[in-house]
Amino acid sequence: MSHIVFLDSATLPVRIPRARPSDRWTERPSTREHELIDALADADIAITNKVPLRSDTLRRLPQLKYICIAASGCDSVDLDYCREHGIQVSNVPAYAASSVAEHVIACIFMLRRQMLSYNQLAASSAWTASPVFCVHGAPINDIRGATLGLIGSGAIGKEVMRIATALGMRVLASERKGRTEARPGYTLFETVISASDVISLHCPLSADTEGLIGEREFSMMRPTAVLINTARGALIDERALEAALFRQTIAGAALDVLQVEPPHEQHRFVTGQPDNLLLTPHVAWASSSAVEALAHAVSANVESFLEERTLNRVA
Repeated sequence: MSHIVFLDSATLPVRIPRARPSDRWTERPSTREHELIDALADADIAITNKVPLRSDTLRRLPQLKYICIAASGCDSVDLDYCREHGIQVSNVPAYAASSVAEHVIACIFMLRRQMLSYNQLAASSAWTASPVFCVHGAPINDIRGATLGLIGSGAIGKEVMRIATALGMRVLASERKGRTEARPGYTLFETVISASDVISLHCPLSADTEGLIGEREFSMMRPTAVLINTARGALIDERALEAALFRQTIAGAALDVLQVEPPHEQHRFVTGQPDNLLLTPHVAWASSSAVEALAHAVSANVESFLEERTLNRVA
């Protein structure tokens, strides 16, 4: 009998089907770093969505044999340590590609067509006091014909590209930052930054991508550009973004992720949210169908490890 511990079960609004009823399951709504050793003291298997499992923790858990990441991104687990010490790790790839892509497209419409601004106008006295049938405010920009720059072209990026192309957008897939030559089908990073009306981030967080978008990149963007991040908060220098929004160096941004989650109650984007910022609490992935797919995939991953045929291995 294996002991399986889900470290942050509150991140899923549904229960994970149990692969084998005979196994012992422990579901913890959340787990803080200082609680990890006790939480996993006799566990063979750990399930984590966003609870970090670093080398300093893992070396104190010699009995741990398998980690299932209940997400696509793997930055919460020290994969190098796991490879070196025989701990198998799986993730759940591509389960939310449609959900995240639809969220991105919704953000494009909200920002390009100024829907937040006009909703506020409609709710104010501006419309009822208007001498004509409409109220003109912020400029409304078309989706068709706009240029979308994608930084990251995995399953989610490709789905965004498919929908955006169908809407008549011109799509540029970015080469990796720092490269001087672009592969066929890709455009140099700097060109994507400077030529796009919408920039959407879909790359994993790593040492190479942390702080990918900073002051230099904001200075290169069009003043009408909008930035969308549904990937990882640390891809963006938040202070540089704050400055770009308040100074209107760019037209707007949509963030589904922040560098630290949940944010502190005094976080500048929470307490003094700019009018040109659309902020959502890391839910782009969480459509009903995507959540169900994730729960079943986690169950299948755990079952595959128990049957010695581990699926979706990343370490």
